[in-house]
Amino acid sequence: MLRRSVVLVAALAAILVPLAAAKSNAASFPVTIHAANGDVVVKSRPTRIISLSPTGTEDLFAVGAGSQVIAVDNDSDYPKNAPHTTLSGYTPNVEAIAGYNPDLVVVSNDIGGVVESLQSLHVTVLLEPAANTIAQAYDEIRQLGTATGHQAQSTKVVTGMEKALTKILRSVPKSNRHLTVYDELDPTYYSATSSTFIGRIFKLFGFRNIADAADTTHSGYPQLNAEYIVTSNPAIVVLADTVCCGQSAATVAARPGWGGISAVKNGRVVAVNDDIASRWGPRIVDFARAIAAVARKK
Repeated sequence: MLRRSVVLVAALAAILVPLAAAKSNAASFPVTIHAANGDVVVKSRPTRIISLSPTGTEDLFAVGAGSQVIAVDNDSDYPKNAPHTTLSGYTPNVEAIAGYNPDLVVVSNDIGGVVESLQSLHVTVLLEPAANTIAQAYDEIRQLGTATGHQAQSTKVVTGMEKALTKILRSVPKSNRHLTVYDELDPTYYSATSSTFIGRIFKLFGFRNIADAADTTHSGYPQLNAEYIVTSNPAIVVLADTVCCGQSAATVAARPGWGGISAVKNGRVVAVNDDIASRWGPRIVDFARAIAAVARKK
């Protein structure tokens, strides 16, 4: 008799626990996301997500929503197991997007009025633009976590990033916090100032950005010239044009006059993946770690 009671209790638990979990999940929706396109109501847990943003794709997979993503744009190359398609975030085709029957679309810009066009088809859209600050990057990760039913995991991701960045920043001795830095976006010497997202990463370390003084138009992305860079003698050179343009410490050292630059002489030329250097998702930790590694050199 006792055994029968135990079996019945176990059977009831097997039924009630999933029901409780289902009720818990249902209770978390609808949710309102304060996105760049206004307050967006996500009525139920999305299961057919399309990401037209490489950073959005990275964020979605990082918070645990990867299994809910059915398609990503042709520039979303990370993670490798993302469902890649020919959809474009730069020339969005509303008809092609709608053909996937999505219940949530994540975009990083509103090219061609794609947000309104999709909304007119009753598709929920979240506009998560390029972050200007790390705080904004964190906020977008949390927003995507909440919108997909992974709020706890998104909080965990952000907390992990914060702890990792703090540890990385502290790994650079104070004596090296005064270093000057040149961030190369392409071989024609376009660079990023301290007013940009990546520039603010350098600022966290305390570095002085040589592009700041040259940004007379306040665009955030001035085009420098070789003479200015050599004269500025940066202690760190960050190459964000390794994939697109094949740049490396060796190609920099071979440039006329660049061999005498402090960064070249002291082995502080760091080559980073173009994508990691241009996105504002979880891999900014990897970017900061690469910078710290050369900054610690004497």
